Amino acid sequence: MSKLEDVARALVAPHKGILAADESSGTIEKRFKSIGVASTEQNRRDYREMLFRTPGAEEFISGVILYDETIRQKAADGTPLAKVLQDKGIIPGIKVDTGAKALPFSTKEKITEGLDGLRERFVEYRGLGAKFAKWRAVITIGDGIPTDTCLQTNAHALARYAALSIEAGIVPIVEPEVLMDGPHPIERCAEVTERTLHQVFHELFLQRVPLEQILLKPNMVLSGTECGAQASVRQVAEATLGCFRRTVPAAVPGIVFLSGGQSDELATAHLNEMNRLGGGPWQLSFSYGRALQAPALKAWGGKPANVGAGQKAYYHRAKCNGAARTGRYTEAMEKAA
Repeated sequence: MSKLEDVARALVAPHKGILAADESSGTIEKRFKSIGVASTEQNRRDYREMLFRTPGAEEFISGVILYDETIRQKAADGTPLAKVLQDKGIIPGIKVDTGAKALPFSTKEKITEGLDGLRERFVEYRGLGAKFAKWRAVITIGDGIPTDTCLQTNAHALARYAALSIEAGIVPIVEPEVLMDGPHPIERCAEVTERTLHQVFHELFLQRVPLEQILLKPNMVLSGTECGAQASVRQVAEATLGCFRRTVPAAVPGIVFLSGGQSDELATAHLNEMNRLGGGPWQLSFSYGRALQAPALKAWGGKPANVGAGQKAYYHRAKCNGAARTGRYTEAMEKAA
């Protein structure tokens, strides 16, 4: 087993998943604004340090995806934040794409950029402590979209990123996200997700990416947010598992789902049901951002006196999702918080 495969498998170790703390400057500003806190470099550092130093979080968190600013920051005591994580046995990762921009000749679809200079950036990030990376592609469902052009160009970029990441000795997380926005039913999401994943794995094959050394970070198969008939937890789990059995090779060590705008508890319930049903060759885990952080952000509120409350809220969500990794999450766990 290669070192990269060891890292990939460690990230999806039993009972554990990944915290996505790689919000862009614009996204973190919106979240801070919701609690009345200015998005300054120090406030961002203090908030993330609170999460990273949470006692016991390493029981359920295997890795953390960092933003470019964060991987360069030091904690209040001068320790690099990446080392704060490593000292707890948590693997530091890094977001390397530069964001989704308008796809040429399209007003509705996007292409993720960031390949230029990526080989050199990987060298730097590895020196800063990154052991894994992430690149996100955005796929929108709508009238006549996604087009084959959108799927092909995003899949090609994901595959090129993955190849460069492995070349640099860094595990790539491949994230093709089919957005849940819109009035479409769950069947339409399943169709688009299947098309997307077929294209992604075709491009990974063409770029000679060893699948044993990657992780997949996809959306769950869900009803659109504006759909009048919302699928049940069981229907989501069955549709998602069915889609992935048809598209994701068994060589992939793990699938780390994004929460994609789901509520905290629903994202946990969906993961739990998939693991309860089982039947796939991969580890089914999580790589949640807001669904792990929202209660902690609210409890913290930008006040040093609330660090303990913020850490308690974060630990609770991590623990619930750790239980969902084995299908043992229950509503009673929420009430016990």
